[in-house]
Formats: sequence, structure tokens, C-alpha cells
Amino acid sequence: MNILEKIIENKWLEIEKSDVISNGDIKRNDIRSLKNALSDPIVSVIAEIKMKSPSEGHILMGADPIQIAKDYENAGASAISVITDSHFFGGSLEILKSVREAVSIPVLRKDFILTTEQISETNFAGGDAFLLIMEAVGTTDIRKLLSYGQNLGLESLLEFHELEKAQETRILDAPIVGVNCRNLQTMDTNLNHLEIAIPLLPRKALKVAESGIKNGDDLNFVADLGYDGVLVGTSLMKTGNPGNALEVLIKGLR
Repeated sequence: MNILEKIIENKWLEIEKSDVISNGDIKRNDIRSLKNALSDPIVSVIAEIKMKSPSEGHILMGADPIQIAKDYENAGASAISVITDSHFFGGSLEILKSVREAVSIPVLRKDFILTTEQISETNFAGGDAFLLIMEAVGTTDIRKLLSYGQNLGLESLLEFHELEKAQETRILDAPIVGVNCRNLQTMDTNLNHLEIAIPLLPRKALKVAESGIKNGDDLNFVADLGYDGVLVGTSLMKTGNPGNALEVLIKGLR
């Protein structure tokens, strides 16, 4: 069993034990648009709060996610991604809620979303958008989850790694598509994967490059390829001063 399969197996166990969220399907009037945040002519940065990961272990012990979120916003982040998986990544919905209250930019829930109940949780916690990983969810379920989120007014970032999934993003007509250059089965990263994938993406979709971006050269590389945004987390968190690291990264953009 690879790491993605282990994560999905554990996620189903968590879902079975979780309480049903009441009022999670009530539309909010305070949702911030991730799509608008990514529409700047200059490549936008979704800065991520990630406490640990299967590939890195603990990344920044004792970090204050609220302060990191504020530092990210001050450094120029267009949006913030909060990983809410607790077992493998050290996150929580409580962190997402606190971060959302602390900043004025969109907050993306990054998790292994498998059910509409998880989207209701996202809405209830104040998230503005959620990640959908195509390798974790079948096409039929993706349609259902996309539709459910849209009905609540939430936007989604539809992510894939396997290149054969690119055609499905066209069929689904996803407005925001992410290419993860990290193989979630092996946890290896390869930035060249982003170059191979971009001509396969829906022409009108906003395109987000995910994982493996560590410096200004990497940021310029994906910008030159035509990506509208990047999602960066591990490389920022590992510095010990994520806000400052983001500021340096953005200043490296040509």
C-alpha cells in the first residue's frame, strides 16, 4: 500500500467517526473568491500552512499558524492554504477557522475531500475554497462534489498529478486546475512535470503549479510556462520564518 492509499484509508475511518455538521449547508455571504485572487496578471502565490508531512516529518514544531497566516498576507500572498488533515499533516479545521478570522484574503482548505459532508465542514469552518485531488476521487464523485461546493458558493481547486487526468479536467470544465508535481504515491517531486502538463490543461482555466517550488528561479520557471499561480508550503515552513521566506520568494519574481 502506497502513502496515498494509506492516507485515503485513514481518511475514510475519520469520516466514519466524525459528527454530522449542522448548518454546514447554509450559504454564507462572506466568501472570498480564490478565482479573483488568482486573476492578477503577475503569478499569484497561495502560501500554505503545513506543520508536518509524510515526506518531511515535522516541519516547524511549535509554530503559531495564526501568526504565520498574518505574515503571509503581509508578505504578499494572494491566498492561504491550510492543511486540515491531522494524522499525517498535523492540521485541523480549528486552525482553518482561526486563520480565516485572522486574514482578509481567501483561505483554501487542503485535505483529502471524499464526501459532501467534508465540504459542509469546510463551509461551516469559514473556508472559501477546497482542494479536490483527482487521484483520490472517481470522476462521478468529483462531479457531485464540485456541484455541491458550487451550490454553497465555494470554489474548488481541482488537482491532479497523473497526466491522463488532464483530459478529465477539460470534460469537467474546471475553472481552477492545479498540477501537483509531487507524485502522491512516492512523494517524489519533479518540476519538469509542470512543463509537460500545461499544454494539456483547459485553455480558459486558471492554472496553479503545486509543490517543489523553492526559490525565485523556480517561481519564474512556472510563470514563464504560463501558470497563473503557485501553491508553496514546505519550502517556506522549513526556513523557520515562513513570512520572510515568502517575501524573498516574491521579490525574486521577474
